[in-house]
Amino acid sequence: MEHKKMNEELIYQGRIFDLVRARVRLPNGKDHAYDLVRHRGAVVILPIDRHGNILFVRQFRVGAEKELLELPAGLMEESETPETSAAREVREETGMAAAHLEEIGQFYMVPGYSTEKLHAFLATGLSEASLPVDEDEFLEQVPIPIEQAYAMASRGEIEDGKTLAVLLMARPKILS
Repeated sequence: MEHKKMNEELIYQGRIFDLVRARVRLPNGKDHAYDLVRHRGAVVILPIDRHGNILFVRQFRVGAEKELLELPAGLMEESETPETSAAREVREETGMAAAHLEEIGQFYMVPGYSTEKLHAFLATGLSEASLPVDEDEFLEQVPIPIEQAYAMASRGEIEDGKTLAVLLMARPKILS
């Protein structure tokens, strides 16, 4: 017998995600309730400038209660493809447009309780073309040489999970 979702009950509807209680029939035949965050998905972008720097952003994160160094990222709008969303987000968060966007993979953030799937992109051929940032975002752009960024990640100086995952995914492409 397999796991089989029986139904969902909406608990909370929010701007970024919904919270549902999902009832699942387990392989032993019993039903179990799971709290599940329904999320439409997001993108994370690893932009490399013409000087060989990765463009990071530093921003306050309420869950960590501090500023974190991260790759640019953001929610996919309902009508957007992952590539369209990545093109928009890199402009909003770095002020740079990418001539080349290459999807390098996809992954779930925390599949134990969330449907959030991230689409990871490598952005190159950058040129100035800013878009306004979201009203709740206060970002500092931080260009870091590629080798230094990987050293920082190895030393635990980068704490954002999506950033670490994308650095790992992109490593063969940008360190070859």
